[in-house]
Amino acid sequence: MDHHCPWTINCVSHRTFPHFFRFLFYSVITMIYLSYLLYIRLYILFQNRSLPSYLGPTPTQMISLFTLTLTNSITLFALTIILIHNIYTLTCNITTIEGWEIDRHDTLVRRARAHGGHLDGPDGLKIRLVKQEFPYDIGFYQNARQAMGTTFVAWLWPFASTPPNSTGYDFETNGFEEPNTTWPPPDPDRMPRQPYNNNQAAHNHPPFTSSNQINIPAFRERQRKDHLRYPKMNESFTSSSNHTHNNDYARGWKNSAGEGLRDFGVDEEEEVEYMNGEEDEDEDEDEDDLPLSEILLRKRRMGDGEGRKKEV
Repeated sequence: MDHHCPWTINCVSHRTFPHFFRFLFYSVITMIYLSYLLYIRLYILFQNRSLPSYLGPTPTQMISLFTLTLTNSITLFALTIILIHNIYTLTCNITTIEGWEIDRHDTLVRRARAHGGHLDGPDGLKIRLVKQEFPYDIGFYQNARQAMGTTFVAWLWPFASTPPNSTGYDFETNGFEEPNTTWPPPDPDRMPRQPYNNNQAAHNHPPFTSSNQINIPAFRERQRKDHLRYPKMNESFTSSSNHTHNNDYARGWKNSAGEGLRDFGVDEEEEVEYMNGEEDEDEDEDEDDLPLSEILLRKRRMGDGEGRKKEV
């Protein structure tokens, strides 16, 4: 299959491509002739533009003429591009889908060259990619014969017969690659993963338990290597763990610039007391026995402490 054409409501394939190509060819020829007729009338209007309006076409005719000219020009431009593209695919003996496969293969080869000729496949496999030539490009004339038929005269004949199905089973190759080379080339992103075998996975990777003493030395060795490999991370983790359980965390806190809480106008001693849960000596007193001014003062202090905590 080449592609699905929504304008003809049909799929362009090996059997329908000759009819689709003739449809494009004659559509472009017909619209070129229509453009010629329209431009003749526009030229006459331009030459007689100084005559009175009652001697020329009516406003309805003018609107119809310019609308038809604009629509025909846009459609002719689009179909001409499609016809040129199909002439290119005809001479190279490639379909639209195969053109996408060639572009994708070229992209994968460029990526593989940047990674030593290999790309990552499923399950960690390394897939080697090399440049492959398109195997079905056998020359301009032979390519056209495969797509349009063996008779040159019938290529543009509107009533030419549909190619039989038997002509779409086997295609001649150019022999540039080895006989066992497949097309499209391998694509690591589309390769399926190997089926997962639970029994084999359990045999290769036994579960780690406290009774499995064989894995403990290996785990200790990996742990030691991680400490050597990431010394800064280990120090930061250890220091953060110590600060988490240290009552003097607020007193010793500093940001990446070396600034402490005191640099931001925060009383470190009061902050430490707040974080440690220390309360005033008069905590146990009943608020009902305190004057209103003392209660408001305590609430204001509590609000200030919560605001400082949020800022930190």
